[in-house]
Amino acid sequence: MAGNYFGTDGIRGRANKFPMTAEIAMRVGMAAGLSFQRGSHRHRVVLGKDTRLSGYMIENAMVAGLCAAGMDVFLLGPIPTPAVAMLVRSLRADIGVMISASHNPYYDNGIKLFGPDGYKLSDEIEERIEGMLDKDIELTLADSDGLGRAKRVDGVHDRYIEFAKRTLPRSMSLSGLRIVVDCANGAAYKVAPEALWELGAEVVAINVEPNGFNINKECGSTHPAGLQKKVHEVRADIGIALDGDADRVVIVDENGAIVDGDQIMAMIAESWHQSGRLAGGGVVSTVMSNLGLERFLGDMKLQLHRTKVGDRYVVEHMRAHGLNVGGEQSGHIVLSDFSTTGDGLVSALQVLACIKRQGRPVSELSKKFEPVPQLLKNVRIAGGKPLEEAPVKAAIEDARNRLGKAGRLVIRPSGTEPLIRVMAEGDDPQLVEAVVNDIVEVISDTRSAA
Repeated sequence: MAGNYFGTDGIRGRANKFPMTAEIAMRVGMAAGLSFQRGSHRHRVVLGKDTRLSGYMIENAMVAGLCAAGMDVFLLGPIPTPAVAMLVRSLRADIGVMISASHNPYYDNGIKLFGPDGYKLSDEIEERIEGMLDKDIELTLADSDGLGRAKRVDGVHDRYIEFAKRTLPRSMSLSGLRIVVDCANGAAYKVAPEALWELGAEVVAINVEPNGFNINKECGSTHPAGLQKKVHEVRADIGIALDGDADRVVIVDENGAIVDGDQIMAMIAESWHQSGRLAGGGVVSTVMSNLGLERFLGDMKLQLHRTKVGDRYVVEHMRAHGLNVGGEQSGHIVLSDFSTTGDGLVSALQVLACIKRQGRPVSELSKKFEPVPQLLKNVRIAGGKPLEEAPVKAAIEDARNRLGKAGRLVIRPSGTEPLIRVMAEGDDPQLVEAVVNDIVEVISDTRSAA
């Protein structure tokens, strides 16, 4: 049954529909709990969530499954994904669970799992857990006297805030900076404004009133227009937009212009390279990162390592090759000196550190390279495998030939939504637009014919 549950970032889907039902969440808790029992100590799990209405249902179902497997569950409440990854190690837990669908609308939800080292699970471990979900695992659950307990844990927000603050030099203050932070009505609505304020900044917090339905709704890193407007309105030095679980960030400069993940990686990589902190002689990103980033790093004799889409694959490559800066164009920035996964707040703090050190505005610091013209279009599909159809294959091959060595083409199915993503980039914007439109049209025609 491999591939029916886990996607590129855990299990995700519409809440109360397959695979995001209470029954499956309970069975994931059972399977994960059985998979991570090590030694004779009381096994423990840290379990966080974002602010979606369905989080209550999924949380309780997972607690039931985990306790049935003999795991004690520490309930963290709404808290960022990177905080869960940090607390797995801090509390010496056997598993970390984050209930979130990240940047998706409120009606979706998901389950992300972390191992005892704070890293997301490998494909092999996910496949092992997935293989248990459709089997009769009740026979291997805990005896009546070995069931787990569940309890709410206080003080976890303070732990994460202190962790985030310690990623800056002890002597550095953010005083003198006016910061607008958009928390997307999500998991960071308490911790992000508090951390920035404690570091000395003047903080204007928006979208910090979650109601179960408004997470990511026209706000956060995927909808930064409100943040851009507020930066203008209050004449802020910088705007910071997080997504629903705060593992990604988009920056807005003092003029309201968006700074994407590629420019953020370029800024941090240059700063760390100059200070001797950058490890591995390069940066890890995905096939979606702009060719301009690759050229910028090349000018510094640094290499851009590309992986398939998903911050989990970025992290795996970083660990395997000894690099400490990686991320995605979408704003998942992984700084392995501090975190085991993307951390929107910590990444934003590194940008703020650059501002404080150099005393220059964001608009100057963040324009590290001129992006190569790039176009991404999504084609919604109802099913099937359009990328295996002969007309689509022919259109893709033709597009690659037309772009030649002066551009790149990336076509892939989304791991979280029923979409085919078609991206092209090159020095000729008209050619880029033409090849993307041609491929989108052929995929659409194939879908209609089916």
